[in-house]
Amino acid sequence: MDFEKVAKYSALHPKPAGLTLQYGTAGFRSKAEHLDHIMYRMGLLAVLRSKKTKSTIGVMVTASHNPEEDNGVKLVDPLGEMLISAWEEYATCLTNAEEQEIQNILTEICQKEAVNLHQDASIFIGRDTRPSSEKLSQSVIDGVSSLGGQYHDYGLVTTPQLHYMVCCQNTQEHYGKATVEGYYQKLSKAFGELTKQASSCGDDQRSLKIDCANGIGALKLKEMERYLPKKLLIHVYNDGIKEKLNHLCGADFVKVYQKPPLGLEIKPNERCCSFDGDADRIVYYYNDTAGHFHLLDGDKIATLISTFIKELLTKIGKTLEMAVVQTAYANGSSTRYLEETMKVPVHCTKTGVKHLHHKAQEFDIGVYFEANGHGTVLFSKAAEEKIRQLAKEEKDNQKREAAKMLENIIDLINQTVGDAISDMLVIEAILALKGLTVQQWDAIYEDLPNRQLKVKVADRRVIDTTAAETRAVTPPGLQEKIDELVKKYRLSRAFVRPSGTEDVVRVYAEADTQVSAETICPYSSCIV
Repeated sequence: MDFEKVAKYSALHPKPAGLTLQYGTAGFRSKAEHLDHIMYRMGLLAVLRSKKTKSTIGVMVTASHNPEEDNGVKLVDPLGEMLISAWEEYATCLTNAEEQEIQNILTEICQKEAVNLHQDASIFIGRDTRPSSEKLSQSVIDGVSSLGGQYHDYGLVTTPQLHYMVCCQNTQEHYGKATVEGYYQKLSKAFGELTKQASSCGDDQRSLKIDCANGIGALKLKEMERYLPKKLLIHVYNDGIKEKLNHLCGADFVKVYQKPPLGLEIKPNERCCSFDGDADRIVYYYNDTAGHFHLLDGDKIATLISTFIKELLTKIGKTLEMAVVQTAYANGSSTRYLEETMKVPVHCTKTGVKHLHHKAQEFDIGVYFEANGHGTVLFSKAAEEKIRQLAKEEKDNQKREAAKMLENIIDLINQTVGDAISDMLVIEAILALKGLTVQQWDAIYEDLPNRQLKVKVADRRVIDTTAAETRAVTPPGLQEKIDELVKKYRLSRAFVRPSGTEDVVRVYAEADTQVSAETICPYSSCIV
């Protein structure tokens, strides 16, 4: 290891005095001006991770749904998944180290992980459209280069595209071609095949308005449009030409404020959706004829997809274990509908897609979506092989066609991570095949009224939780007060949990009426 070169480059990326950050579920996030040293050091860590795994590792420069002045970075593991927990700790330690400590920490990581320093290292780098991203991306490159790693800079890509390409590279392109064009080709082909049997419908049913949060999703959707069949008419809004990234728009804004984004005018019953800034989240919505806003979030998406997959599994007559994985933020109505009506098992995990992803891997088919619209579907290797074999060899026409549909679903879904573009195409295909309007989809079950807010605190660590973050363990007495409160309202529940990235406590409440939910939520925040 050339420590002289590492030190020389490190001096060009100094750590601000007193700054301490932690690698959370979405990597590091902060004001862009605080991140130069972190980007350099994550370039270093990515090289060590690549040498350890003998695989290509991804580094994505993005702060997703955060304001434009923020930025962040996340590392992508060999199969397109998020960085494993042990290396998250290394990332935090390396980031917060003083200049003179870097050499010792790098040496310690190499010793603990038995890293072969003579092994080649390969890094894929991507960035979002923030003004700060290009410069910060160069800082990553400096880190990679100083340890002698090879890199491929993909430039502007969505976060899911980088995850996809890392997986493609490390599976010798069994998963697909490790190019943005390969991504477009694979998804558009699967979408076209899947929707072949959809009955033709008018422009109003084929038309979809997409709010791209003034982010990278707009750029990539426009590139992809020429690959897509003409049966889907997409109209892109908030494309980043005039307004700021994530400002009063995007999936997170629509979900939290329960209203349409700025810059997108909705006519009654028009089908619309919003991506977040790096295009890994999606929510749908519409206004009814009375002007009331209806949100179809991650819960509704998980229900639509899992119902469709279960119907196909029933047709092929094969017993594959399918489950839906949710977090505490999932609406209680969705859980009841899946378990009681659809007879689909539901499991609850801690917040953060890495927790849902790991749980979903336990099943033949695992469907996971956070309520914020971040999610995907995972197919086990055995399930995928069985489905592809049936699509090819099954003699019964109906069973074979159902297997082919499942095969196209497998190819259309980005299994590495939540992907707004991929999820949007899956949803549009299912709606077309089932002949469903957005209103009919919404009517499958009715959400319980809910409210969420965040409370600024001096130290979020004073609150500790258990039972997938639905019960507070500390401080003493907090959970008892919440239990006492929710007893007063029908179908009610509430929980508080510390944020994974900032000193705030998140509060959630739901009940049989909006008034009750609104009453519980602010009161719970006062308890905190």
